[in-house]
Amino acid sequence: MNNINLKDLYDNGIFNDIDFHFARFITGLCRQDDPYIFLGAALASHVTGTGDVYLDLASVVETPLFENQDGAIGLKYPPLSVWTEKLRASPVVGSSGEFRPLILDEKNRLYLYRYWEYEKKLSESVIKRVQKDIDPINIPLLQDGLQRLFPMVSQEGTDWQKVAALTATLKKFCVISGGPGTGKTFTVAKILALLLEQTGGLEIFLCAPTGKAAARLSASIKATKKTLNCRQEVIDAIPSESYTIHRMLKSKQGSRYFFYNAENPLPADIVVVDEASMVDLALMSKLLAAVPIEARLILIGDKDQLASVEAGSVLGDICDRNNVHGFSLPFRKRLEQITREEFNLNSEHDQTGPGLQDCIALLTKSFRFTESSAIGKFSRSVNQGDVEKVFSVLRASQAHILWQEMSDRKELLQTLAKRLIQGYSEYLETADPHTALERFERFKILCAVNIGPLGVIALNRLAEQVLGREGLIRPKQEWYAGRPVMITRNDYNLGLFNGDMGITLPAPEAGGREELYVYFSGASGQPRRFLPHRLSEHETVFAMTVHKSQGSEFDDVLLVLPERDYPVLTRELFYTAITRARQTISIWGTADIIKAAVSRKIERTSGLRDALWEFKE
Repeated sequence: MNNINLKDLYDNGIFNDIDFHFARFITGLCRQDDPYIFLGAALASHVTGTGDVYLDLASVVETPLFENQDGAIGLKYPPLSVWTEKLRASPVVGSSGEFRPLILDEKNRLYLYRYWEYEKKLSESVIKRVQKDIDPINIPLLQDGLQRLFPMVSQEGTDWQKVAALTATLKKFCVISGGPGTGKTFTVAKILALLLEQTGGLEIFLCAPTGKAAARLSASIKATKKTLNCRQEVIDAIPSESYTIHRMLKSKQGSRYFFYNAENPLPADIVVVDEASMVDLALMSKLLAAVPIEARLILIGDKDQLASVEAGSVLGDICDRNNVHGFSLPFRKRLEQITREEFNLNSEHDQTGPGLQDCIALLTKSFRFTESSAIGKFSRSVNQGDVEKVFSVLRASQAHILWQEMSDRKELLQTLAKRLIQGYSEYLETADPHTALERFERFKILCAVNIGPLGVIALNRLAEQVLGREGLIRPKQEWYAGRPVMITRNDYNLGLFNGDMGITLPAPEAGGREELYVYFSGASGQPRRFLPHRLSEHETVFAMTVHKSQGSEFDDVLLVLPERDYPVLTRELFYTAITRARQTISIWGTADIIKAAVSRKIERTSGLRDALWEFKE
């Protein structure tokens, strides 16, 4: 390895500019141009860009780094014993707990110090919250509240929403996970009512990772407040306004730090975080540092959805996604004493003592997708990785699930042109902003990737060409009537946030003049409008990636899969795409690509799961 020009790694696309220059900087600190240190530093940087938290040395040793053009192996990773010996002897590499640029732990996991610290602080904060004793609870008042807010309407089995509410009431830290339509935010509004009945005057913060998700949380809480069976002063005390996490913590411009932090905690008694699956390791660590240890913290999300774009799979790690955990026996008995009901809560998975398993409530009943729902069955089979059942559903004649296996790109693009006209002509044929926004939410094209002939960029360009030929739009310049855009960076001055979608239209009062505005849905129900040049970073959004669709729902979804396999094609991506659809999901892609996606789970290296679930006092 010492004889290899390390620039070969850069030239062969193994590392990007940041990885290469970071590794150069680290080897410069060592004052020795050691290829083992360079390789470790570059790879530790590289894996964080692909979603991993650390580099697992044992998983890559003695495998090819790249192949030459003639197919010969250009360079192999070094043997584990040699590599770790070199790393541990270096002044830039420390053990767990040391302050060095790189951390190599006892399991041969190589971290950038920053990510090791994020993981350590986050796991310690969760464990402290799990162990924190709850304040005294007024049990008769709680029982009364549970009866009013969760009336028994049938004998269909356990009311998991009630279980989740009771768990959140009894615990300082609680995770409520469930698929779409299981009533997560509906349950949270009732939890807040129960807590306010116990103790009035609580400071409550509602937040989500994106502006779109925050707006949806606000709307859901407002709607649920109208249905609550409790005193008006309790209802009035439940906040309707929600924030992005960055806005709530008050990000410091030009840095990755926040006004609210461990030294200056958020003045909160309760913090609710929606769409928690989208929150990466770094942000979740900073969030928990800023939330006082005495405050209640409630995370809401779907543990089976796509993980965050940035490094980490925090919600999945906290829930120990690949394993089933029941409540501990003592906690289960406490639930039964309070509710006077007997729960069959996966008793075969009960653990001997209370811990993190007692803080996690799973909502299993979908009110959007019933047991007989085609989309519901399909999403469950995808989630289970059952390839045979997935194709059984796809090949059946289903009104709500349509599969077209088009291997010929020309045929696909021709058919896609028809769907574009069919899906978008309705909103393009109205001049009323409110109607246009409502109609635009009915149909959406989702892609797995940005680039390539069937990626977002190409399909947005195709949409402009097709709709232009039909005379529905006139895309001769950047801004044109009918152009749909999505905000990609928060703008607190305008109140527009990452994920917000708007439509470009002439003002109704413009009298035929092409004075264009971009209209967005407003909290009051009336659209808000902005001159195009005032918008922050944005992009055209006839088509969007599955990642960016999280937190959104559409009546009719068309998922266009790429022609070849990509690592991003995973079970979680497929599941997330399917569950964006309220009524109909159409899937265009070959059987091989679908099989590859359903068979591949997101496997991100992270020590958070081990720290939480293998913790011993």
